[in-house]
Amino acid sequence: MLKLNLIRNTWCTMLLWLYSLRSDPFCPAKSPSLQTRQQDFYTNFKLAVFKNIKNKSFALAVSGGPDSLCLAYFAKIYASEFGNKIHVLIVDHNLRKKSGKEALKVKEILGKRKISSKILSWKGEVPKSNIQKKARDIRYVLLSNYCLKNKVKYLITAHHGDDQIENFFIRLLRGSGLTGLSSMPEQAKYNNNLKIIRPFLSLEKKDLKYVTLNYFKTYIKDPSNNNEKFLRVRIRKYRKNMEKEGLDTRKIIKTVDNLVSANQALNFYKNKALYKHASFVTKNKCLINKRIFSDEAQEIVFKSFSDILSLVSGTYYPPRSKKVINLINRIKKNKLIKCTLGGCILEEKNNFILISKESKIRKESYQPQK
Repeated sequence: MLKLNLIRNTWCTMLLWLYSLRSDPFCPAKSPSLQTRQQDFYTNFKLAVFKNIKNKSFALAVSGGPDSLCLAYFAKIYASEFGNKIHVLIVDHNLRKKSGKEALKVKEILGKRKISSKILSWKGEVPKSNIQKKARDIRYVLLSNYCLKNKVKYLITAHHGDDQIENFFIRLLRGSGLTGLSSMPEQAKYNNNLKIIRPFLSLEKKDLKYVTLNYFKTYIKDPSNNNEKFLRVRIRKYRKNMEKEGLDTRKIIKTVDNLVSANQALNFYKNKALYKHASFVTKNKCLINKRIFSDEAQEIVFKSFSDILSLVSGTYYPPRSKKVINLINRIKKNKLIKCTLGGCILEEKNNFILISKESKIRKESYQPQK
């Protein structure tokens, strides 16, 4: 019996040793520490996704950069674990001559790892100015149209902690209020029918790049990331210089988190104000009682108008703070003339402000490629 137990224990030890050398999707055998790091990153991702999506179908936006390829990898693992149907979407903005080839290259990279994907191509007018903002708008139009057509209610993006910090500085330079400085929440609604999930906000870009290079071995480099005519690129280089002077990235992320908490408290009072002073006549028309100006604090009024403009127009981002504040000041001084802002028409109706969606609606099309 003792001899039998000894043999059994020897075999168990050998099996465990062989198991530790297996080809694991998280860990090449030569680097045991790699498994722990990637497991930690995936666990963060899984928790953020599961509390919102569980086993429902979802879409993800993949540009081919290290952030979104890591997202595709983790989404593949998550779907195999929970049985979700996933829609991996590549957007071709058609902003550069080689953008179509780049999209096909991304599709090829994903295909080598048995991740099927669709390319959504922009067929509308190509923007000549304010390119980054308009490209973002194009991207969300294509993604949301696809999700609506395919009855997908969740879209996951690869925004990370570095994006959060860059947004903070960009909005600080613009003089943004609390909502702007709070930057991107982990979850948000787009066009009232699509929920956006950002599970990587607690991770840095270098973390995602680390995972991508270990799994895909490659990624697409976007030339615009080095073009200093874009403010975001200049902010990125400014950050590197400031880090040499002792700028603590973690402290900035903590500051943003604190601002998010404060913003959530204000949103509670904003929602109460809207319940009291605003009513939707139809899906695309809303009346706001002018008593809101006397009953509520300035910041609550500002947030209320920003939200209504977004909801009525169906856009993800409200108009710039300065434009909304100018609008509010004109209303308070009884100088509002029928005008448009953020895809909405605004006009006075006795003691109310009527906000309705502009009739000129852009219905941009996408063209999926197999």
